[in-house]
Amino acid sequence: MGRRFVFAMLLWFLPGGFFMARSQGIDLSKAVIVHLGSKDKLLQKAAAVLQEEVVLRSGITWPFAKKEAKTGRFNIVLGIAGQLQKLSKTQLDVLWELAPTAAEGYKIAILPDVRTLLVIGHDSRGVLYGVGKLLRKMEMAPGRISVREHLRLSASPKYQIRGHQLGYRPKTNAYDAFSVAQFDDYIRDMAIFGANSIEIMPPRTDDDFTSIHMEIPAIEMIAEQSRICNSYGMDVWMWYPNMGEDYKNPDAIQVELAERRKVFKKVKRLNALFVPGGDPGNLEPDVLFEWLEKEALVLREYHPNAKIWVSPQAFRPTKKWYDDFYRHVNREYDWFGGIVFGPWIKTPIQEIRQRINPGIPIRRYPDITHSLSAQYPIPQWDLAHATTLGRECINPRPRDQKFIHNALDEYAQGSISYSEGTNDDVNKIIWSDQDWDPQTPSIETLRDYARYFIHPELAEDIAQGLMALEKNLQEPLLGNDAVVRTLHQWQRMEKEAPKAVLDNFRFQMGLLRAYYDAYQYRRLGYETELEQRARDFLRSAGETGSEWAIQNATATLALAQKVPIMTRWKARCHELADALFLQIGAQLTVEKHGAMSGRGNFIDTMDVPLNDALWIVDQLTVIKGISSEDERLKAIARLMQRTDPGPGGYYDNMGSPESWKRVVAEKERTEDPGNLASPRVSFGVGLKGEEWVHEVTAKGFEGQSTPLAWMNQITSLYETPLHVLYKDLDPNSSYSIRVAYTGRFRSKMKMTIDGVTIHDFMQTGERPLQEFNIPDECLEDGKIKITWTCGQGERGSQVSEIWIIKQQN
Repeated sequence: MGRRFVFAMLLWFLPGGFFMARSQGIDLSKAVIVHLGSKDKLLQKAAAVLQEEVVLRSGITWPFAKKEAKTGRFNIVLGIAGQLQKLSKTQLDVLWELAPTAAEGYKIAILPDVRTLLVIGHDSRGVLYGVGKLLRKMEMAPGRISVREHLRLSASPKYQIRGHQLGYRPKTNAYDAFSVAQFDDYIRDMAIFGANSIEIMPPRTDDDFTSIHMEIPAIEMIAEQSRICNSYGMDVWMWYPNMGEDYKNPDAIQVELAERRKVFKKVKRLNALFVPGGDPGNLEPDVLFEWLEKEALVLREYHPNAKIWVSPQAFRPTKKWYDDFYRHVNREYDWFGGIVFGPWIKTPIQEIRQRINPGIPIRRYPDITHSLSAQYPIPQWDLAHATTLGRECINPRPRDQKFIHNALDEYAQGSISYSEGTNDDVNKIIWSDQDWDPQTPSIETLRDYARYFIHPELAEDIAQGLMALEKNLQEPLLGNDAVVRTLHQWQRMEKEAPKAVLDNFRFQMGLLRAYYDAYQYRRLGYETELEQRARDFLRSAGETGSEWAIQNATATLALAQKVPIMTRWKARCHELADALFLQIGAQLTVEKHGAMSGRGNFIDTMDVPLNDALWIVDQLTVIKGISSEDERLKAIARLMQRTDPGPGGYYDNMGSPESWKRVVAEKERTEDPGNLASPRVSFGVGLKGEEWVHEVTAKGFEGQSTPLAWMNQITSLYETPLHVLYKDLDPNSSYSIRVAYTGRFRSKMKMTIDGVTIHDFMQTGERPLQEFNIPDECLEDGKIKITWTCGQGERGSQVSEIWIIKQQN
């Protein structure tokens, strides 16, 4: 059963009185759909979409007609420019007054005096997108349909590639649970907001395809996805990584080609193949392009006009790798379509544009789904949010996504986003609207989103509520009482909304995040206070004795688990997570919903400690084993003074807002939203492999703990230098520097101060704390500029803590 059918049935049970007033506009409840050029299949599809979506939301069926009704009904006329012979002079004059359209564009005009609403596409696709725009602007509820009186507009997309990746694989947080009907629903949703492309995936990727959620085999679902896209006239792309073991061995190559032949034959429509250079499937460029030549021959057997696009994605690229890659690109092979700019590409898109021939197109592949360890992480994200929400949470970022889009949009021909599920649903709609028209305000898109997908009477409240959820993530959490105000916004809607809204998965996602954020806000305040009380006990150990101090400190820290707060908010999060699983297969827990760890299961991490309790208790356990009271007291003192740099010194936790002020950024975010040439805050300890921050923290329950300060770092990617500046040092004194090297990458890093080498390239991830003397000549002006760099092929420099220690005479 499709979600649209369920939604339609629920609409009939709306409680009376929800609508306070009928909207001011033209009543379209009695209308007829007239489509000119009725033999055009895509125009027929556009007409069907309009009829189906109207009846879904209003219960009113607009009948089809071959010609306009003379009396009693409003005529909704659908047609293509150049086929308008049946229109009156008045109707044609109105269309001529509107700006001309380009490919996929449309004109919409309402003529109240002659009871006509025109939706005229520049071409067949334009009719579908015009219908989508009309649906977004109408207000529909059971028994009524209206539209504002002066709806007249002409619109054409700025960018020719507009779409999203919808991969049917276990790694996603929901798509693997979609039925064919649900994919049809979701692809239609994307088309209504202007998308003209969907990217699918082959049956073999970097996944274990043993999903418990898949209703049909992957090879069958991608055939259905392609068929669905074709029915909407949408382009089909396929992301196809190189997962074979050997692309030089003839026998291995034949196996790979046989697999592709089977896949390409299965899909009805395939316009382009995207083969990443890496992430996964790293190949040297010479091997990669020789293989693509062979792959192209098989592709063209079944899809003669399809091209292969390729990305310079590589985890550890060298200069030679990139030089060889762009040498091949600029040969412009006849099968070559263009360059894809996505995650883990070292070359900024501006530089790519300069390095490739002018006529070679670029397609963006923006990561809109991840909040950390990503192409576009949430800037300077609070550690409390990062450790709980993690990498793949429900993450509406309307303003930030528009900013990222507009910072680099002129370098490409559009985008197909990287998505891992429904968590980024709002972001998809923002990107589609921005690819159509980068001038569109985010709030306008959100109003359309709420009006069309959820309910017209809640459009403004939901739009503002989504903006507030993004704001929650942009400020330090401790003391940010706006988070609770955001919850109150959503709770008011929750209290007043009809059942159809409460059962709407898009409303549920926003409501869940509102409860979740507020729960973490209260928990952070509570656990921060518990840690301070525990520290007070430990600081009094000299007076009370170490045993009493340790016992009370440990008991105090344990209260976070033994006496939890705001359990009703936590319970509501679990209820909503269960509802989302039932509605759309969203997998927000591993055990209950069958999620992959680290892929959207942020409900599992909602109770990880937000203070240093795990690390403190581990240290106290060791201290308790010391036989001498005097030594125990000294050990407790060292524990309490861990971050103290001593008189005249400096300490910085490089994940904190105050410490960010010391970091030197070479470029503004408007030039570099992906931090390829400027620092970012990142997360993860990385001392025992490249584990995500929430996985590391969850393991802390088993006693494997580190200081919270090691959970976040200031980071620069690849060979980009990382600079930190200290001022107001005493030029007549000597200093040493202590640093903590933690993070997701296990890089070889070099440190210099004012150009003087402090240590040469050193493997990190083994012994976090390092200490060195600062040369006196670096202190002569009272300032030092510390610089970290990585060697070629490394993934980046990371520093979590810095102590500048003044030597005492």
